[in-house]
Amino acid sequence: MADDKKKVGKPDSDNVSADEGYELAYFARKHGITPDQAVGLVAEHGNNRARLDAAVEEWKRTLK
Repeated sequence: MADDKKKVGKPDSDNVSADEGYELAYFARKHGITPDQAVGLVAEHGNNRARLDAAVEEWKRTLK
């Protein structure tokens, strides 16, 4: 899904756009994962940021 640069703020920031490299890079850096892992999480869980945050934290807990 392409990111509409005219739509900014809360509704747009609720999602991580898999088509925007800078959004994936930020998400990956925030959680200490690789961009490829971020892409996989988006593919598996959708692009809702809150759902992705929860999924990556759960995934990291299972690695310990």
